[in-house]
Amino acid sequence: MPSYGWFLALSLAALAGNGIAAFVERRTERNCSASPPYLPNTAVNTTLRLQALRDAIRPLNISAYIIPGTDAHLSEYIAPRDARMAFMTGFTGSAGTAVVTQSKAVLWTDSRYWIQAQRQMDCNWDLEEDGSISSVTDWLISEVPEGDEIGFDPFLFSLKTQGDYIINLMPAKRMLRPILDNLVDKVWTDRPPIPPDSLTRLPDRIIGRTWQTKVGHIRDQMADNPYKPTAVLLSGLDETAWLFNLRGNDIPYNPFFYSYTLLTKDKIWLFVHTDRVTEDLKLYLNSSCDQALCVQLKSYDSVRDVLTNYVAQPKIKVWVGIEYTNYALYEIIAAEDKMVTTTYSPVLTTKAVKDETEQRILRDAHMRDAVAVIQLLMWLEKAVPKGQETEMTAANYVNECRSKQKDSRGPSFETISASGPNAALAHYSPTNETSRSLTVDEMYLIDSGGQYLDGTTDITRTVHWGTPTAMQREAFTRVLMGNIEITRTIFPSGTRGVNMEMLGRRALWEVGLNYGHGTGHGVGNYFGVHEWPVGFQGNNIPFRQGMFTSIEPGYYKDNDFGIRIEDVVVTVPVHTKYGNNYLTFDTVSLVPYDRKLIDTSLLSPEQMQWLNTYYETIRKLMGPELERQGLKMEKEWMFKNTEPFQKATSSTAVSFSLTFAALVTTLLHNIL
Repeated sequence: MPSYGWFLALSLAALAGNGIAAFVERRTERNCSASPPYLPNTAVNTTLRLQALRDAIRPLNISAYIIPGTDAHLSEYIAPRDARMAFMTGFTGSAGTAVVTQSKAVLWTDSRYWIQAQRQMDCNWDLEEDGSISSVTDWLISEVPEGDEIGFDPFLFSLKTQGDYIINLMPAKRMLRPILDNLVDKVWTDRPPIPPDSLTRLPDRIIGRTWQTKVGHIRDQMADNPYKPTAVLLSGLDETAWLFNLRGNDIPYNPFFYSYTLLTKDKIWLFVHTDRVTEDLKLYLNSSCDQALCVQLKSYDSVRDVLTNYVAQPKIKVWVGIEYTNYALYEIIAAEDKMVTTTYSPVLTTKAVKDETEQRILRDAHMRDAVAVIQLLMWLEKAVPKGQETEMTAANYVNECRSKQKDSRGPSFETISASGPNAALAHYSPTNETSRSLTVDEMYLIDSGGQYLDGTTDITRTVHWGTPTAMQREAFTRVLMGNIEITRTIFPSGTRGVNMEMLGRRALWEVGLNYGHGTGHGVGNYFGVHEWPVGFQGNNIPFRQGMFTSIEPGYYKDNDFGIRIEDVVVTVPVHTKYGNNYLTFDTVSLVPYDRKLIDTSLLSPEQMQWLNTYYETIRKLMGPELERQGLKMEKEWMFKNTEPFQKATSSTAVSFSLTFAALVTTLLHNIL
């Protein structure tokens, strides 16, 4: 889900000694070089936490301790009880690594979160503006004496992460030491507990494949694998949830539960907190037997012991996906004749391709979700000129609209509701301290999504309720052009997203603009809003028919505004003149773009045709849905905002009104 500056608010202050009032800068980030150091009220005091951790480190004879920002399942979004990096540093961003020695404490994070880190950390912590492992190891080599050991929790390292540290540290004679008992947990006295909620199963009406069918499919892939694995180990939380059609409530916004699965040719072991499995679920899982289609329930914490006993048997090979298998489990089966590895497990690659039922219900979820977003945009259009709305009230409004839709299960992530300079931070979410008033003079970006029993949604729209500048309109239009160019592309099945990603940037690159985040990510059926391994990054799998992904180019001008246009699409077959195995994208997000921000003179005829066809689709699908829900005004608003576009004659000759009357003026052309 880019380095963008925070807006520095000006406050009126009396200058000491002369009584003259003046505006002075009120900082929103820390200033550790000042005397005394300046800390904003958003910074967290970590002095006692660091002291306690250093006391825990000292008897172990390690010179440093690494604290990743993930959990034992290498999840992108984690439960509050797993937010160890946030507890120690105060920084709550979703990406980062902390290191603590007896004299220093340092956080590494990427450019998306530099400003956030400066607002949340106190001066006990240094910030390294580089999220790479090589940057961390370079620092460790400079700070840790030769021959000394560096501690880490092997449950929080992937195989690749551990390998990257070893490759960099071993030549410098610094060694990693795994420590199974997490040291942060030892000093985190008020660590949140595991939620007591029971696990739930998906209703039959939204299931296309039973768990028994899925298990059979994975076993078929085991049999077809030339390396003949005898078992598959599933570590990602979405893997077990998908396999058994189960959901939980352990991670905010994500319907997952703590779990592992070990699936063999004739056994199924599910590692969970067994007290959360109801009698009905035990019956559903056939947990009272030990046959090939009986799910044997094991304690969540017993996974290492059970795995150890299994691999001790002869002629055993365990298939693991290395992206989501932690090193604590990997090291048990690390002998070459005990392991078969692929980047992703067969469950993840199978889950990525939606069956007919999953495709249908995910489209349905996006239709209902579009109703909520249309309600929001119509309401804001009327309410913002009155001057009473804020980023927070807008976020709350769209969440409330979604909650009224069928099968709603809450937001799919914390809503990004950002106006003016706040929107220049791609991953900003408002708080009581940072929420700005919405005005007709600034651009507004809303990136939000919903969880529904039948699907997960994610959509971004950027709007302006007044008169946008020429630069804002051009930037918005070029972002839209990138979105359209990827969406309308025809490509061979098996093409990787990374090979198409630049299409989303080309229109921006032509005028020297760019964006610093990814162009898209997978989306699933009541799962995490970022569903791997689908998308446009280098480690995503090739596209096949039936995959859902977001497309979300953007542009962010520091301290001024931000633009992002995000739609969810599905890969569908397309007929070509000579080839048969080709795909394109079909957009399932059904909300119109802000008309006044689109400079149609920049669009090619093909892009214009695509846009008008998309609007025809919105009318065709959303008209009946809004009518069915009795939303007459919203239906009228939707039809008004999906009128066909006409080509303008110049980049400055597009009307700012909804009627698109051309304003051809030489003066305006010369100014812009």
